[in-house]
Amino acid sequence: MRLKMSNTEKVVLDFEKKISEIEEKIQHLQAIAKDEDLDIGQEIKKLQKSLKTEMEEVYHHLTPWQKTQIARHPARPHCLDYINALISDFTILSGDRRFADDPSMVCGIGFFESVPVVIIGQEKGNDLDSRIKYNFGMAKPEGYRKAQRLMDMAQKFKLPILTFVDTAGAYPGIDAEARGQAEAIAVTIEKCLQVKTPIISTIIGEGGSGGAIAIAVADRVLMLEHSIYSVISPEGCASILWRSADKNKEAADALHLTAQDLKKLGIIDEIVKEPLGGAHREPVQTFENLRQVLKQKIQELTAVNYAKLKKQRTEKFMKIGSQFIVKKEKD
Repeated sequence: MRLKMSNTEKVVLDFEKKISEIEEKIQHLQAIAKDEDLDIGQEIKKLQKSLKTEMEEVYHHLTPWQKTQIARHPARPHCLDYINALISDFTILSGDRRFADDPSMVCGIGFFESVPVVIIGQEKGNDLDSRIKYNFGMAKPEGYRKAQRLMDMAQKFKLPILTFVDTAGAYPGIDAEARGQAEAIAVTIEKCLQVKTPIISTIIGEGGSGGAIAIAVADRVLMLEHSIYSVISPEGCASILWRSADKNKEAADALHLTAQDLKKLGIIDEIVKEPLGGAHREPVQTFENLRQVLKQKIQELTAVNYAKLKKQRTEKFMKIGSQFIVKKEKD
């Protein structure tokens, strides 16, 4: 199944205004050169050099809030874009066999580099119609129970599991709560810890709350360079601590939600590099960067005894936070 990349009006983030101005000048000169057959190649080259310098300056010094904006960029590749680029012969499997199907949780089987794999991921959509269809990537209980069903299938047929995380959080509606949203998430986390087959999770955009961690409890947790991963959104944190969503920048700083922070804390295992300017500028290169890392991780994990793998996975997550408990006791 293919989700076409969005061709909607260009979105310019507040810290990209100068970059956008230079890009517009380049495009204007290129149009003039084409229409009037003028030789203004040197001027264009100077602007392109200036553009690269400005982008390096901006993107090598991003704040946590700026990274949050990039992670949410509407043109950023989503789950189905990664599946289309990385997985061949992908077949969607629907339904939780209890209540209904949840389109926001995309599940299926396919081949990654000729290796049969199970795919589980959250799809946000890229225009109004698809965002409504996929509920903006916010899964309901049936989505998590569908994921559990696919994990059982993966274990039965000894297939590695690849998950793609991109959600602001699980759907908070009354109907979801009535069908046991919290229980569905908790059991999915438990299933991730129990399943005897390799699991590799990649946070490709926004990893929010339990909705994200439900499918991110894995042997290897990867994060795209400008993605985010946190127990709560900056806006949600700000509204609780400061009673104002206007404090979102301060909250983003305090949450340590960037890939770089989480790597230092030992929450994730590896950062996948994005092209200069973010994944939305060069999606093909982003897909290739992730392909190389996934290929390495699958080879690494399939060589380990599955019972040992399960034990190591459990120990890995049980250790998270222990260093802070020890430090507090010493203090």
